[in-house]
Amino acid sequence: MAAGPSGKGNDMSIVKINAIVVPPDRQERFEERFRGRGGHVERTPGFEWFELLRPLEGTDQYLVYTRWSSEEAYRAWESSQDFARSHGGGGDDLAPAASDSHHLWSYAVIESTGPHAG
Repeated sequence: MAAGPSGKGNDMSIVKINAIVVPPDRQERFEERFRGRGGHVERTPGFEWFELLRPLEGTDQYLVYTRWSSEEAYRAWESSQDFARSHGGGGDDLAPAASDSHHLWSYAVIESTGPHAG
């Protein structure tokens, strides 16, 4: 991941984290759904990054991390047909994988860095 701007400013990205409870007996199927994603979000204007985070201990809550250039870019994705297709349940073979328990958290990136070049 390339280093983003650092410090404060209006041009900073936003992060959306969807925290989804996935019972242990459905975790493999849940991950399979993400492996089979259509890649729609990657082609969305304003999209910057995606990560699916698997819990290692102490919780059965997965985190779906996406980073966007602006709230407007995220809202455009959320209201798109590609979003509806991507969240359509994965077909009979893969759905339902997660429980109905989830939370969407929103954050503004106020500082970002990565490895130094050189």
